[in-house]
Amino acid sequence: MRKPSVNTAPAVDASAVSGPEVSVGTALEPAAGRVSVAILADGDFPVRPYPRYLLEQADHVVVCDGALRKWIRTCPDRMPDAVVGDMDSLSAALRRRFADRIHAEAEQETNDLSKALRYVLAHIPEATEIHILGATGRREDHTLGNLALLMEYARQYGLGGLTQPSVDLVSDYTTAFAITDSCSLAVGEGRAVSLFSPDNSLTICSQGLVWPTDEVVFDNWWKATLNRACADTVALTFSHPSIALVVLA
Repeated sequence: MRKPSVNTAPAVDASAVSGPEVSVGTALEPAAGRVSVAILADGDFPVRPYPRYLLEQADHVVVCDGALRKWIRTCPDRMPDAVVGDMDSLSAALRRRFADRIHAEAEQETNDLSKALRYVLAHIPEATEIHILGATGRREDHTLGNLALLMEYARQYGLGGLTQPSVDLVSDYTTAFAITDSCSLAVGEGRAVSLFSPDNSLTICSQGLVWPTDEVVFDNWWKATLNRACADTVALTFSHPSIALVVLA
């Protein structure tokens, strides 16, 4: 079994991270070779220190058009690298002000978050980590859709929590990412862990969880939710390569 590991907490104070007892460091300096990108969507603007750290310390910021006003109010001294979307949310004044960084896509088959991700992949190929922020809250349908998109990005682009670049969705409460095969996750003992999969033929055997998932049939969203790590590392073994969503709280 392949055992890549992921530490979902950056080097910040533990109080900044949602969830109990995660492994954190003390320095705030970015790791050598790390190029971080924050995508800001038009959900609840991040408030807690961890997602705000990801947003404010990102090397590049790409803003969905509906979130531009929130960005201006919160970070008035920094221009985003790009404003991406169908531009239906922008006034004429904002279109003029940000004309040199607007990237409009009129197609309606994908949402602005997916358009922003495509922009990052095409224009910031050196990115090593992509953090999606502001993608939950306000409307449950948008929240569910955006979480499901993490699995779609793994399917379409081979991107997930353990890839290069890594992709996760961070809110004030949780960190979510997709996995596609057996792996080990360094989450910290006591961390809340939920698993989701659209593949009801998939079996995920687990070690390090209070309630083993070996017998879970993924035929409804709740089936492997609200678990908890009883060890610092959680090992997940897939019955076959597939797709699953991990949500840590």
